[in-house]
Amino acid sequence: MTQPVQELDHNTVQTSLKPDRVAGGARYAASKVPEVSLYFWITKVLTTGMGETTSDFLVTRLDPVIAVALGAAGLAITLVLQFAVRRYVPWIYWSAVVMVSVFGTMAADVLHVGLDVPYAASTALFAVVLAVVFLVWHRTERTLSIHSILTPRREFFYWAAVMTTFALGTAAGDLTAMTLQLGYLPSAVLFAVIIAIPAIGYRRLGLNAVLGFWFAYVTTRPLGASVADWMAVSPARGGLDWGSGPVSLGWAVAILGFVAYLAITGKDVQRDDVSAGPAGSK
Repeated sequence: MTQPVQELDHNTVQTSLKPDRVAGGARYAASKVPEVSLYFWITKVLTTGMGETTSDFLVTRLDPVIAVALGAAGLAITLVLQFAVRRYVPWIYWSAVVMVSVFGTMAADVLHVGLDVPYAASTALFAVVLAVVFLVWHRTERTLSIHSILTPRREFFYWAAVMTTFALGTAAGDLTAMTLQLGYLPSAVLFAVIIAIPAIGYRRLGLNAVLGFWFAYVTTRPLGASVADWMAVSPARGGLDWGSGPVSLGWAVAILGFVAYLAITGKDVQRDDVSAGPAGSK
């Protein structure tokens, strides 16, 4: 899924970034999100798994209300930092993604455990919410391209979509693993197959690049979460019984390694022409 995003409709992106098309006049110095590459997808999957097991660890070790409050506070702090900077900063961006993952898991679990909403219903609900976010985003900004996150309003839409995809992916993963009783490892295999669909669709069938990106983005959540749950849960539940704490720690170390590498090398900084103009010069 590297090519679909790197080869987005450049004319659409260029047009949508003309100064007279950006409301309010406020612009960032450069794109606020990373370039999509193999490093992006690996780190994204790692954050989904860590978020899943970290959420489970917190709600089983602390009072659930306190755990959710801590998750919400961590999400708020990281998003404030993310919106405060004027360009993509790896550790800030990925810290926000991690907290979105943790809180997104909690949000989906609250609906099921706290409010007794079936996973099928919550999956459908979050799918509708995501569709609404995309609809309003596109009608407002005329693009869903991640190469266009150069204004606060576009960044707001971006993070609204990201948070919804995490909740949707969590519900979908639990739907297949628990409601449909596939188990965690078979669910991981299922979503590994599904995530290949947008890549094949783009390269062979002309699938729209933006659609392909968001399709894959949603699917990474249940993929990573299913793998992490399989590693953490007991053999009675089809897992390896490594525990949510150790699994969270291990995945966190891997995330830190990738983020440090990206911060040092700058391999995921968007360097295309859309950020080379007066408002996006480096």
